[in-house]
This record gives sequence, C-alpha cells and structure tokens, in this order.
Amino acid sequence: MKKNSSLVALMGEYRRATVDYLYLLSQMSIEEFLALKDPHTPDPDCRSIQGVTFHVIQSGYTYANYIGSLSGQAWHEYRTPIESPSIGITNIEQMLDYTDQMLDPLWYQEDEQLATYSILARWGVQYDLEQLLEHAIVHILRHRRQVERFLTIG
Repeated sequence: MKKNSSLVALMGEYRRATVDYLYLLSQMSIEEFLALKDPHTPDPDCRSIQGVTFHVIQSGYTYANYIGSLSGQAWHEYRTPIESPSIGITNIEQMLDYTDQMLDPLWYQEDEQLATYSILARWGVQYDLEQLLEHAIVHILRHRRQVERFLTIG
C-alpha cells in the first residue's frame, strides 16, 4: 500500500515552502535576527525576525496538533524560545518532522476518507485536512515575505 499522494504532495510543498525562509535565516546575523523592525505593531510576534520565526514555528505546531487531533494524538504546545537564526532553522525542521509524525495515522487513507475530516481552528475557521495544510504552506510564504521586507529596513 502506498501513501496518499495528496498528502505526500502537500507535505512536499510544505517543506519546499520553508526552503527560502531557512535560507534567509542561514544568511543573517544575530543582530538582524534580534533587531526590532516594526516596533509599533500591536502584534508582539511581528516586531522582529526572532518574533516572526517563533510565530511561524508555534503556528506550525498548532497546525500539526490539529492534524494529530483527528486521530486522538496528544496536543504539544510549542513554547521554546528562539534565540538565534540557527535555533530557528533547527526548530522549523523539527516542526516539519512533527507534522509528518502527526500524519502517520492518515498517510494510507483514501482521499474520500480524508475529505470527511473537519477541523475548527481556534481562530474560527473550519478547514478540511487539505485546506489546513494549504493554509500552513501559505503561512510560511507570507512570513518569508515579511522577513525579506524586514531585511531591507535599516
């Protein structure tokens, strides 16, 4: 039996979406990572690249936890501080691996079965599994753009 091709494709794209984000982290100094780039935003996660990176990882764990909840897996709340770009890189990779683990009970299900799952996110949006993974992919891409913009701010 082979893995569900839709899930394989979505996880492949999720990992691919992180490539540019990880590259940006690998090229920046600790000073760039920690610098306040948007000190007036009301969102504390969006004031620095450090904050954005924490938010990206924490959100990724949240998406994975929603996936895991479909098969009764325990929720793992992410709270690890991200003190450097290299820690961010490691933790993004671990978050993706955690998502793979949460998908373990679902990999071999048919599309019709996967389509029956419904996830009500705490931000009030109802997703099916495919929509949640698509949201996770776009979330990384949006914050990669934000980090690129932050790197142009003096």
